[in-house]
Amino acid sequence: MPLDELERYRPDVRPPVDFDRVWAETLAAARSVPMQVQRSAATTRLRTVTVEDLRFPGFGGEPIAAWLVRPAAAAGVRLPIVVSYLGYGGGRGLPFEHLRWASAGYAELLMDTRGQGSTWGTGGDTPDPHGSAPAYPGSLTRGIGAFETHYYRRFFTDAVRAVDAARSLGDVDPDQVVVAGSSQGGGTALAVGGLVDGLAAVIAGVPFLCHLRRAVAVSDSGPYAEIEKYLAVHRGQAEQVFHTLDYIDAMHHASRASAPALFTAGLRDHTCPPSTVYAAFHAYGGPASMVTYEFNGHESGGAYQDAAEIDFLQDVARVLPPTG
Repeated sequence: MPLDELERYRPDVRPPVDFDRVWAETLAAARSVPMQVQRSAATTRLRTVTVEDLRFPGFGGEPIAAWLVRPAAAAGVRLPIVVSYLGYGGGRGLPFEHLRWASAGYAELLMDTRGQGSTWGTGGDTPDPHGSAPAYPGSLTRGIGAFETHYYRRFFTDAVRAVDAARSLGDVDPDQVVVAGSSQGGGTALAVGGLVDGLAAVIAGVPFLCHLRRAVAVSDSGPYAEIEKYLAVHRGQAEQVFHTLDYIDAMHHASRASAPALFTAGLRDHTCPPSTVYAAFHAYGGPASMVTYEFNGHESGGAYQDAAEIDFLQDVARVLPPTG
């Protein structure tokens, strides 16, 4: 779509009638496991930041790995925190890959992604102990026969529990929690924005998992092609597959969010088509702004976007690290 059509594109947001109930039940079950965060110092030679290896209970109480990175000069200070989520197929990698937010004065909890971490980057450390019925390679069709068994029910629950973990830390301001990510991480931030109250801001860069029915129809690139390939084999299952995905769709979650949000779209993005991003943007339940990159694809703004996100937190959302 040309930009003027994207700016008017507002598809109906029609989640399943039991959408809120089943997610509330899922999160209540996860939260029945007490939030106990295991913290241990990570061995690095970094001097301007401190890094801790975290483990916290996610879906089913299963341990989820994370890095906690803080500016070394802010020892003992309650900092605002950015809970970060990763792109599709990536893992938490090595600590020195995650220095931006600490360098800007924030704490960062970088959540590992269960069952991923072997497609790009430097690896992950969190298994997904759940099997599934036959699925196309990747994560998108794992357990897709029902919401109860779908991979993203577990993963989004982990992401919510990451916020719970961040709020439980004594050296973090629990009222200044931001969720952020790009691609899969951006879609996850939107989902958490709709599932968690009281967030300070949401940053959704070129978000994946938005307006899924259209995404599968118009994109034959990247993860959305997994659905196409699956349905090419499992003929006649489209209705059930898309019903499951309706519970995951970040557009539906975004309609329930209220924190200030920053969206990013690349107008030449074949992985997460801009129409799907704009659909979630227009559905968003709180104040939201959009940055578009006319001649970029899924990489969107790159380092320029990194800078824009810091500006957004400080100038728009007013999530400010302590000075002095």
